[in-house]
Amino acid sequence: MKLTPEIIERLERLEEKYTAMGQDMVSYLDGLLYADYLTYWDYIHLDTLLSLQDTETSFEDEAIFITYHQITELYFKLILQAINSLCDTTQVTKEKMKHYLKRINVYFDTLIDSFKVMYEVLDHQQFLKFRMSLLPSSGFQSVQYRKIELCSTPIINLVNFNNRKQLEKSDDEVELYEHIYWKTGATELASGKKTLTLKQFEKKYSKELIQLIRSFYHKNIWSKYTQLSSEEKADNELQEMMRAYDVKANVLWPLSHYKAAVRHLHRDTKDIEATGGTNWQKYLPPKNQHIYFFPDLWTNEERENWGRRIEADF
Repeated sequence: MKLTPEIIERLERLEEKYTAMGQDMVSYLDGLLYADYLTYWDYIHLDTLLSLQDTETSFEDEAIFITYHQITELYFKLILQAINSLCDTTQVTKEKMKHYLKRINVYFDTLIDSFKVMYEVLDHQQFLKFRMSLLPSSGFQSVQYRKIELCSTPIINLVNFNNRKQLEKSDDEVELYEHIYWKTGATELASGKKTLTLKQFEKKYSKELIQLIRSFYHKNIWSKYTQLSSEEKADNELQEMMRAYDVKANVLWPLSHYKAAVRHLHRDTKDIEATGGTNWQKYLPPKNQHIYFFPDLWTNEERENWGRRIEADF
């Protein structure tokens, strides 16, 4: 084979690369010579991936349930990757924010649209049976989603709506975390005590989440937005992308869950408890929580009627 100018140029660049690292280029070329070809199934670890749907029962639709939740967590991973890339940017610009907000919004669009699997495809009767073998686990325990929330907005915006006003001047991360909105959704319907689902979650993740609150205090998505110039912050396209993210994460995504819960857990005479014992009837509707990442981008009327119009049409 003739060493063309293109090949020689790349060899010279490789030599520069490895010399700068104090490495011997020839040794790396030997590695390429002896390495096997990469296959698709090896690259994505297909055999391992397909072995992770370890169901608890023999009901075939439990495979749908566990697979969909695993897919959801992979999308959460991509959302967190985009958020971290944006928030770790030292000199943020409106174009950088648009770049990553576009990714986040597309990921959420996919999640919201795909949730129909849970209320249009999943067999109702099978779900009511196999769900009992999953106690007390719950999608409530998704720590990646909690991280998405905490990395997007100041913690005060995630405090239970009834306590938000009195705690707005608090700078105690632990106190604010104790009053975070989703904890009120993880109480036993009868006694009002913490569910085992919440106790398990707090034991495993509370320290990590409180540290996350501290580390993102000055670099969450809203903080990055406030660092822009007045002209950049006034950019209509950027504001609409942030508002869209707010609606997708805090209205359409919980409403998707609410729709599935109504489909599978609602009865004319009484509601069936969720697997984690969460009071989903009050917890899931956005109008009851008033959670918005970017309150300053919404009018008072929009905040007061948060999610109501969309829920009526959903």
